[in-house]
Amino acid sequence: MQLFASIGLVAIAGLLQAASIVTPWDGEPAGWLQLLAMGALAWQLTMVTRPAHAGLLGWAFATAWLAGTFWWLFVAMHTYAGLAAWLSALAVLSLSAVLAAYYAVACIAFVAWAPRNRIGAAALFAALWTLAELARGVWFTGFGWGAIGYAHVDGLARAAKFIGVYGVAALVAWIAFLATAGLRDFGRPGGLFAWTLAAVSAVLMAWSPGTFTVSSGSLSVALLQGNIAQDEKFQAGSGVADALRWYGDELARVRATLVVAPETAIPLLPQQLPDGYWAGLQRQFSSGSQAAMIGVPLGSLSSGYTNSVVAFHGAFNGGTDGTSYRYDKHHLVPFGEFIPPFFRWFTDLMSIPLGDFNRGAVGQPSFRWRGQRLAPNICYEDLFGEELGARFLDPDNMPTIFVNVSNIGWFGNTAAIDQHRNISRMRVLEFDRPFVRATNTGDTVIIDHTGRVTHSIPRHTRGVLLGEVEGRLGTTPFAWWVSRWGLLPYWLAAASVTMVCFLVRRRWRQLPGAGEI
Repeated sequence: MQLFASIGLVAIAGLLQAASIVTPWDGEPAGWLQLLAMGALAWQLTMVTRPAHAGLLGWAFATAWLAGTFWWLFVAMHTYAGLAAWLSALAVLSLSAVLAAYYAVACIAFVAWAPRNRIGAAALFAALWTLAELARGVWFTGFGWGAIGYAHVDGLARAAKFIGVYGVAALVAWIAFLATAGLRDFGRPGGLFAWTLAAVSAVLMAWSPGTFTVSSGSLSVALLQGNIAQDEKFQAGSGVADALRWYGDELARVRATLVVAPETAIPLLPQQLPDGYWAGLQRQFSSGSQAAMIGVPLGSLSSGYTNSVVAFHGAFNGGTDGTSYRYDKHHLVPFGEFIPPFFRWFTDLMSIPLGDFNRGAVGQPSFRWRGQRLAPNICYEDLFGEELGARFLDPDNMPTIFVNVSNIGWFGNTAAIDQHRNISRMRVLEFDRPFVRATNTGDTVIIDHTGRVTHSIPRHTRGVLLGEVEGRLGTTPFAWWVSRWGLLPYWLAAASVTMVCFLVRRRWRQLPGAGEI
């Protein structure tokens, strides 16, 4: 009975952790709630002795957390892709349960290998959690959405410019465990020591040493938000005609130096467009006074298709598409943009247009315009900081501004919109670069290099966001090392801590003032 009660408790804590990523009451992250939720898991883990029981606790916690984080996948599958409600719900729960297995294994290893010293135990807990986060974010194409670091973009994640989101996750797990150990030893020297160490760690994470970058000048931008209904977006008689008309009119009307239209703003291949439409865009931006970056599918049946961003401005490259710049999405969405092996049957149950794309390369060149180097990324590509970081290896080509184009209309007016905004904000903190985000339904925003949203328009409305964005030159410590070694330092550090704890778990000596976990 006690085990079942513990499973119920950690499941509730998992839901609280989901709420901490974006709170239901204001759509903002709540780092304190995340620490509280993880502390509850840590408390329960220190009370069990059987690794199998620890695995159940970790699995229940993570399943609740992940299902509570990306429950909005149900909206995409049921409301817009036509999958039966029960099957959509089962798919979300199954995905959450499978991904939760990483954390179950981490909890099993923790109880099996944890040293008796609380400092060593906290280090092992943080290392194992980091390995689970890395596995979820990388293996099988990776889906790190809702990682615990995103709950701290307004606080502890200031350290991201040094250690990135996975490093933030490691330190947050360390702090949560130490705080829990301090609570267990309340009133004893060991408890005070643990709390002091947790507090010092938190202060260091939240402290910002300033910027590692300098201004590269400002650019006036216009970000288009068409608010095309998702269930009509690819319908020839309604959404397609509406999109071509509205985006065409706004591209011709606005006078900003850079105009950005969202992912698949033009929902047809160039060769499928009405006569003169594509050529009209070329003429509109041929003077050299303006440039446009537009989301559009490209390709053909023989060569395959890509989810792309094209840029129009005064100098053309002579390519068949008549554009001066092209970016092809690299990190494709499973089921939505490519079909994983053995899952054709599942994709066939849904009505998803343009469901099988070719991949672009990692580290594609930026679009150079008016002294800025604009680095596009499409949809949830901004979730993968290591891939964005590949562009920082060459100082002469590293981006000055990130440009995200998205269509989150698949998920309705849900927490997915706020979660995605905070993912972009985390990349801002890691790279000290501003983000401009042009989306179909929101959040269309400008985020400055400190992570602050400076301009926005209401979601699920049609409009144009006008503003200035300041580009940045320079390199953060995170950008420097992730561009060279990717995620390898995380893997090595976390695996090394784990290995040390495994090898010497029976020989740890008690540190002064530190009790057992």
